[in-house]
Formats: sequence, structure tokens, C-alpha cells
Amino acid sequence: MFDLKDLYQEVIVDHNRSPRNFGKLAGADRMLEGFNPLCGDRLTLYLKLADGRIADISFDGTGCAISIASASLMTDAMKGKTTAEAETIFNQFHELVTATRADPDLEKFGKLAALAGVREYPTRVKCATLCWHTLHTALTSDQTTVTTE
Repeated sequence: MFDLKDLYQEVIVDHNRSPRNFGKLAGADRMLEGFNPLCGDRLTLYLKLADGRIADISFDGTGCAISIASASLMTDAMKGKTTAEAETIFNQFHELVTATRADPDLEKFGKLAALAGVREYPTRVKCATLCWHTLHTALTSDQTTVTTE
């Protein structure tokens, strides 16, 4: 039988092995570092904004499979989004991986739904959300570093 968990696992493995949008983005308007001291994940997020939209986005750094896959999936999902749309998706994703509600509507998340299972492992939530908090801070603040602590 088809197991949705297997599919989600495959998405995470694929995005960890071949992360999308990985590397420094030339001409980035914003650059922000993120650090998860619990797991040792480190990333730098690069953004190009144009007309209130995320025209381009990339990241580089090192981290566990969940951290790298989450950053890869996030950058794919954010390209072309307005900053308001990005904030909405940030809030929805945060709810997905931290909520105790057992029946989230996974269809609306597309490939991001692959990360829903981290809510079962509280120490992994910080790995999955590091890039998201870094993006949120890059869009709403002039900080230069984000930490999960």
C-alpha cells in the first residue's frame, strides 16, 4: 500500500541531498544569518526584493537533513510571493509544525507538508523552523542574526 509518510520522507531526503536555491545570491538586498545552537545548524539567507515581492531567494550553510530540506522547500515556496503572502505562509507553517491539533489540512501546504511530522519531535521543530524565523526576521527587522534560543 501507498504510505504518505514514505512520500514525505522521500521529499525530505531529496531536498537534503539536492537543496534548491543553495548558494550565495549575487546582488541580494538582504542577508541574514540564522543559528540553531541545539543542533548546530547554521545558514545565511539571501533575498532580492522588488515591488513588495520576493523576486529571488537563496541560502547557504550547514545543518541536519531537516534544516537543509526545510530551507530548500521554503525558498522554493517563497519565490514570487509578496512580503504579506510570505508572512501568512510563515504563520501557517509555524502552526503546522508546532500545533497539537491532529488534523491539519496538509493539502494546502503542498511539498511543505513533508515537514509536518517534526511536530512529533519537539527538538526537531527548531531545525525545521530556523530558516523560516530567519526569513520572517529578514522581512520585518534590521537584525543581522537570528537564533532559535
